[in-house]
Amino acid sequence: MAYNLIVKNNKLYSSYYGPKASHPEQDYPEFIERLEVPVRGGEANKTPQLEIEFKDGTRDLDLMYEGWSESKEGDYVTLRIDQKDTYFPLVISSFYRILPEYDIIEKWLEIKNLGTEVIKIDNALSGSLWLPPAEYELLQYSGLWGQEFQPKSSELTQGRKIFEVRDFKSYGSSLFSVGLKNNLTEDKAAVWYGQLHYSGNWKVELDKQADGSLQILSGINFWDTDWNLRSHEVFKTPKFSFGYTDNGLGEVSRNFSAYIRNVLLPNKDGKNKKVRPVIYNSWYATEFDVNEKQQLALAKVAKKIGVETFVIDDGWFKGRVDDKGGLGDWTVDKNKFPNGLNPMIKKINEMGMDFGIWVEPEMVNPNSDLYRSHPDWVMHFNNRNRTTGRNQLILNLAREDVYQYLYDSLHKLLTENNIKYLKWDMNKTLTEPGWPDADPLMRKEVRIRYVNNVYRLVDSLRKEFPDVWLENCSSGGGRVDLGMFSRMDVVWASDNIDPLDRIFIQYGYLSAFPANTMVSWTGKENWHDNNYPLDFRFNVAMSGVLGIGNDITKWGNGEVETASRKITEYKSIRNVTQNGTLYRIASPFTSARSSLQYVSDDKSETVVFCYQLADQLKGSSAFPVVSEQLKLQGLNAKATYTVKAGNDKKTYTGEELMQNGITWPVKGTFNSIILSFISN
Repeated sequence: MAYNLIVKNNKLYSSYYGPKASHPEQDYPEFIERLEVPVRGGEANKTPQLEIEFKDGTRDLDLMYEGWSESKEGDYVTLRIDQKDTYFPLVISSFYRILPEYDIIEKWLEIKNLGTEVIKIDNALSGSLWLPPAEYELLQYSGLWGQEFQPKSSELTQGRKIFEVRDFKSYGSSLFSVGLKNNLTEDKAAVWYGQLHYSGNWKVELDKQADGSLQILSGINFWDTDWNLRSHEVFKTPKFSFGYTDNGLGEVSRNFSAYIRNVLLPNKDGKNKKVRPVIYNSWYATEFDVNEKQQLALAKVAKKIGVETFVIDDGWFKGRVDDKGGLGDWTVDKNKFPNGLNPMIKKINEMGMDFGIWVEPEMVNPNSDLYRSHPDWVMHFNNRNRTTGRNQLILNLAREDVYQYLYDSLHKLLTENNIKYLKWDMNKTLTEPGWPDADPLMRKEVRIRYVNNVYRLVDSLRKEFPDVWLENCSSGGGRVDLGMFSRMDVVWASDNIDPLDRIFIQYGYLSAFPANTMVSWTGKENWHDNNYPLDFRFNVAMSGVLGIGNDITKWGNGEVETASRKITEYKSIRNVTQNGTLYRIASPFTSARSSLQYVSDDKSETVVFCYQLADQLKGSSAFPVVSEQLKLQGLNAKATYTVKAGNDKKTYTGEELMQNGITWPVKGTFNSIILSFISN
């Protein structure tokens, strides 16, 4: 990828973004010079990245190039370019961190007020990109609760297309992939792509100009939001990571997965690739009705089948008998655990398992000691009703007293108990985003300050408890983004664990994020009245971070044996599955089958997941005819690979597997197989 900037007449322009070229201006003359930081001001022939209002009422910016500098951190170079308004004391610094091995550049802005008067920011997006005149197609990933990360494609005609979050939930991703019309394919296609590092109200804008060129912008969604830049204050936008590839949507997935694993994810023992443990979560077995005896009964079976981390979900804290009370009071319920959690944790640790727990720090029930003491601590307007969702309200984490209360509560919980896994949930949608007792200048900053303090809270706890795995959850996959993955280890991708739906959800999820962040459970969930075999449920859950959600105390010997066998199999393949390079061989969105292939870094091993969703009906529009050959990718062509099929072993060269493939190995409906190929 190449990204070219030029300075003419003291103005900073973007001149090229696309494939590498010796002389882009000659090889790709269709690119047009456009302002690198388009502003509200001058001609209205672009979507502004930056909109500013000065004290005297001026709503126009005029930026002039000031200079540049370069710094290096580790292997990566960061470029800084400064621009200054021609009259007002405002400096705009553009930053570019270059990560060539991932074909990704991170960019962001810092806006500094050098004067004494407040400067109002009406809009400050993280980046603006320009593509040359052409006919373009967009692929985005959106959805709703239980149907997250669904791919949606659309032709980009003249005008603006916006996809955005006004709440703190999206059930999708800010990932955009733009290609030439009818040519946005998995392999061998030109794709311009990007994602934002932000966990609150974000947006992506695509502005197709009259001349056919395309402007793409992404950043904080300033709807119902502004920021008052005080004297000598700096406002920093979140990072925006973007890139280009000639190798289609598959390469976009691989680039972002490697970037997240190797660069963004929090460090664990010096390696971001440390394998994630096999998890048991007690929610579906017990819901709110938890106690020590019943949890230990579950733990004994969990240990028997090979679980490594046992997690108690909701229901363990004071007053929590249902979803109507208790949130906010983060102390152990003495009616359920008279001696606290430690005696139970000790017994679970003696079984050889780590212990984890569920929390929902950002929420409060009106029926709680916290709310009764501090009703002003929730987001609200004085003259409006407070809208509950799941019988809860959102704490105003923009407030320092709320931040300190949550920090103290969680710090105490983690200090007093040997907790190695923390599932962090966030369920309610945002309503009444008011902060009545704040300084008037701060009231419409509440969303941004809230997100900043979520990050600050997680960062503070992670620094003090670096050995605790953190799972990000928001009514399933409601808040999944690069901002969270700079802080969280894994994510609960959806509350829907029906394996049929999960195949679709996980295929979409893996378009933007790596498998070692995707927690997937087995369970009894059945959204379509299908009789799924237990093997099928495991094979779906094993394509990411495996979790068990069944009431395993009700399993018979056959189910216990199946689970033990599958968990043993998972442990033998999870390093490749969690950390390997992904090739999406078959999409469930285009046929009645799905296949995911993970390849180890040294190409010595590959694991292939094959799912048959329904029998192929020849000639049916619902299930189009597809090739019976499964061709693998990413292998060493000269190596010899052995696969075990039943009691037999078969040997292939890498070239044979990639050129000719193997016969599709699954028949029937809701059937599956996992194949592991190892080079000799």
